[in-house]
Amino acid sequence: MLALDRHPSGRHFLQIPGPTNVPDRVLRAIDRPTIDHRGPAFGDLGKAVLAGMKRVFQTAGDVVIYPASGTGAWEAALVNTLSPGDRVLMAETGQFATLWRRLAERLGLAVEFVPGDWRHGVDAAEIERRLRADGQRAIRAVCVVHNETSTGVTSRIADVRAALDRAGHPALLMVDTISSLASIDYRHDEWGVDVTVGGSQKGLMLPPGLSFNAIGPRALAASRTARLPRSYWDWAEMLATNARGYFPYTPATNLLYGLAEALDMLFEEGLPNVFARHARHAEATRRAVRAWNLEILCADPAEYSGSLTAIVMPDGHDADAFRKVVLDRFDLSLGQGLGKVAGRVFRIGHLGWFNDLMLCGTLAGVEMGLAAAAVPHRRGGVDAAMAFLAEAPQPALQRAA
Repeated sequence: MLALDRHPSGRHFLQIPGPTNVPDRVLRAIDRPTIDHRGPAFGDLGKAVLAGMKRVFQTAGDVVIYPASGTGAWEAALVNTLSPGDRVLMAETGQFATLWRRLAERLGLAVEFVPGDWRHGVDAAEIERRLRADGQRAIRAVCVVHNETSTGVTSRIADVRAALDRAGHPALLMVDTISSLASIDYRHDEWGVDVTVGGSQKGLMLPPGLSFNAIGPRALAASRTARLPRSYWDWAEMLATNARGYFPYTPATNLLYGLAEALDMLFEEGLPNVFARHARHAEATRRAVRAWNLEILCADPAEYSGSLTAIVMPDGHDADAFRKVVLDRFDLSLGQGLGKVAGRVFRIGHLGWFNDLMLCGTLAGVEMGLAAAAVPHRRGGVDAAMAFLAEAPQPALQRAA
């Protein structure tokens, strides 16, 4: 009998919550010959992608693009605005909030970490309580993750902003949108965010390699007196050269080609339609999970993620063993559990370049995998998702002007 898993035909199903599938249009754009990054054509490219990213972040302020992973953008947000020993308030919503905390501590910041259960988003009331207790106004920044990639929980950033305002606290608000940007509605200016962190490899439909800081005026002012060491991450040098579409060091030219194409795709669809598409696929996925009689890790329906769904395995069953069966049998990659939920959950990414049939194929692979791995479940999850998709078809696109 042929070992089909050794020589699979067809496309691999990459349904982790990032990196996501890269559209053919973006791949072809990246494949163009590299140009002189000091020449006039590059300046036009630089101006175009910087302007496009402002639209994605929904900001009139500056956006900086780094050739780096999202971790680099985390560091840039901190080192440009803070000084050694500054106090920072962070909230434990999952693995990536925990990693951002560790990075801050390594930089010499004093982190006050609000504990969480990894099933809920940021507790805005607790943020407000701690800020009110800070009579000396020693806390310099509040750092939160908008969409926690490890748990599938989306925090309500407008509520966090309101908590800062009610407390009358001057701390900067910094937000990680690495797995929500261009997938879930996010409003940097309207929500009063001072620094937003983003990455290329999820909703922006690019390979890994670009990261972003959207910078508000209060953060820019703080950067003029901040004393944490910075060179590569320095906003001042970036902004000075970005004004003409250039960068202070060699940029990731071919990824910027891809970014320009990805932005065209997003704006052709229209950002409201993009967000609606993600929300619709997320709901179809959750209906499948409920039909399987499995548990969604996110405990509050108001905080369900549009980008991914984390699913709890039944007691006595290992999520990674299940994922291996699915990969070996069906050439489908699912996200693993991270940190405190390692081995206990698997994650379905439904973000980026994604449509109804891709979702149905993904869910079919999961349902077949549950049976093949002898995981207790009810059949019919795919049917439930298909019924929802058929009853709630994707609305006609309203093209952005």
